[in-house]
Amino acid sequence: MNITRFPSQTLLFDADDTLWENNIYFERAIAAFISSLDHHAHTPEQVRERLNACERATIAEHGYGLISFRRSLVDCFEQLSDAPVTPDKHAQIVAFTEAIATQEIELLPGVAETLAELEMRHRLLMVTKGNVEEQTDKLERSGLRGYFTAVEVLAEKNVAAYTELLARHGWDAKTTWMIGNSPKSDVNPALAAGLNAVFLPHDATWVLEHEHLDKPPSGQRLIEMAAFPALLESF
Repeated sequence: MNITRFPSQTLLFDADDTLWENNIYFERAIAAFISSLDHHAHTPEQVRERLNACERATIAEHGYGLISFRRSLVDCFEQLSDAPVTPDKHAQIVAFTEAIATQEIELLPGVAETLAELEMRHRLLMVTKGNVEEQTDKLERSGLRGYFTAVEVLAEKNVAAYTELLARHGWDAKTTWMIGNSPKSDVNPALAAGLNAVFLPHDATWVLEHEHLDKPPSGQRLIEMAAFPALLESF
């Protein structure tokens, strides 16, 4: 069967929950935190809502990363508990985040094999957001660094960030694609900046990344794929 592919494109790949598992480990830490809190006045769902609010506030002031996540857990505990954060309780919260930091990198199915084939036809770059040191460390431990001609770790992935990347690298927006699992960070702002996009949904996408998918403007493309290896059908 003949496959018609887009020739010689610039492919920008998200990292967390696109190349490797990530949010499942945060969800486990959150579940352990809620269980340890054992709050009698609030349901687990209410605790999670408060934590989501704490995370939004922390990210706005301190950015992404494990340190910010730890700060959010502490803030949530302080807001919901009558007792102060004791040294023992703080150590327990730190342990939740340390478990994430030491987690082995688990590539999503078919990622390495697919990147190996894509790099023969296209220019591949990793464009993610978060803490530079943490994201760089995960990339190095993943074994995928050699597939990418460049790596960008952004403070935020929004229209301004994508527009700046296009200008700085001199990419042609018509042949540039942002590929990722987040409508909020990967798809919608990339489309708004003039790029094309590929949406690779992940069942455990972080709730703060949930958003409806925008329709691509005229002349741009949005492709939804069920799994990473499906990229080879179009690229």
